[in-house]
Amino acid sequence: MKGVIHTEVVKNHVGVITIDHPPINDLPGYLLTELADKIRQMGKRNEIKVILLKSGGNRVFCAGASFEEMLALKGQQEAEKFFMGFAHVIQALRNCGKITLARVHGKVVGGGVGLCSAVDFVVANRWASVRLSELDLGIGPFVIEPAVMRKIGVSGFEALTLNPGEWKSPSWALSSGLYHVVKEETEEMDQFVEEMIDRYVEYNLSALMEIKNMLWQGVPDWTDHMRDRASISGRLVLEDHAQRRLREEKAKMRK
Repeated sequence: MKGVIHTEVVKNHVGVITIDHPPINDLPGYLLTELADKIRQMGKRNEIKVILLKSGGNRVFCAGASFEEMLALKGQQEAEKFFMGFAHVIQALRNCGKITLARVHGKVVGGGVGLCSAVDFVVANRWASVRLSELDLGIGPFVIEPAVMRKIGVSGFEALTLNPGEWKSPSWALSSGLYHVVKEETEEMDQFVEEMIDRYVEYNLSALMEIKNMLWQGVPDWTDHMRDRASISGRLVLEDHAQRRLREEKAKMRK
């Protein structure tokens, strides 16, 4: 199914962005472009005080890069452009000028971990296990590394990157700093998010913007760094090893 990025403004001050690409909310290039654009647009709206990022479906928040698209990439330039899509989304979350929240209702893989790392506050449930599977596919989480490393440090990044076959629990993500709140059930998570939104509607927009600036103060510009990393990912994904592993994993998903 073709994916869509839905947007709406609720309670006059909350911009809601929903990734809707069943069944696993993976991200092809056109969705990455649209997602970054929607975040920037929400950031420019003066009435919005907070941006809430969420996704549709059940049990999978975001499965990261689209296998279909990675298998269809033709040439280094096209591959680099695809991986830069994740860089643009992360930079949009960083630079939008609004506090960003994520509602994480299920598993988070690859680039989805990058999204969780780039937002300012994450609320998850007990289904929200995390995994960086890139090395198992013959590539690596190069583009998202700056955001993930900033959030969970070198040791946490090593634990995910160098053990790509293991799912880390939501409690691990909480203790590592990737998540901020974990609720047992989805209903509890949604109630907590709703309560947060109600509070944000009453907060001073100027104060929120200053806090956003403070949270990212001193973080270096990642633009050139991410472009270099996209080049590495683009080269590796075109190699025979990665293409074979992607085909194998895609076949498993169809069973």
